[in-house]
Amino acid sequence: MCNLKFIGIIPARFASTRFPGKPLADICGKSMIERVYRQASKELDNVYVATDDQRIADVVKAFGGNVIMTSTEHRSGTDRCYEAYQNIGSDADVIINIQGDEPFIDPSQIAEIKQCFNSTETKIATLVRKFNPERGFEALFDHNTPKVVIDDEMNAIYFSRSIIPYVRNYPWQEWLEHATFYTHIGMYAYKASTLAKITKLPQSSLEIAESLEQLRWIQNGYKIRVGISDCPTIGIDTPEDLEKARELCASLEN
Repeated sequence: MCNLKFIGIIPARFASTRFPGKPLADICGKSMIERVYRQASKELDNVYVATDDQRIADVVKAFGGNVIMTSTEHRSGTDRCYEAYQNIGSDADVIINIQGDEPFIDPSQIAEIKQCFNSTETKIATLVRKFNPERGFEALFDHNTPKVVIDDEMNAIYFSRSIIPYVRNYPWQEWLEHATFYTHIGMYAYKASTLAKITKLPQSSLEIAESLEQLRWIQNGYKIRVGISDCPTIGIDTPEDLEKARELCASLEN
């Protein structure tokens, strides 16, 4: 891995059905995008925000960050990352796609996904965490939290919004006692040559069914190496999530 060059790219768009302008939301005096950028920069020397909106670009420039403009037509962060990588003219071997709505991302998570490339066979990597049974079955059932099953070589077998695996020999009330469940952390890393290929793939039937783009890659035969992180993170999808993030930020800074 010491011979590989990494670049972190944070896709950020202003338009959002549930939360327009989310990257610019204020959290204890800093925009969300600035907090993500500064956390990522603790582990990576080369970080860019990839956006299609001048307002976001202006904010990133104001705090001294790197920003690159991209098309308004992208349907996924993966596609935006690839255009950004090309526009930057980067020679990095691995592109890390960092979620722009997780202001408390831990640098150790980025370090963990980098470690996945210690194997020369790794082309795509992502992160998961063990589900805490104390959160209860309803939290596991939440379709906004994709679940993952992993093979013995730490490759993802499948991702689903449903609960996987199905624990056949026990009533569902006892599943948490008899199986280990993993939930997905939406950070990806890709070899540059692989990213160029997967952005050209058409949507697959599994991807359309589950609305999970990583299923397109699996369905086309790509392996996704998995790293495990125990760090808690807060993804911000709604204004209500933002209030929770502000409360956490205030508690951490006091």
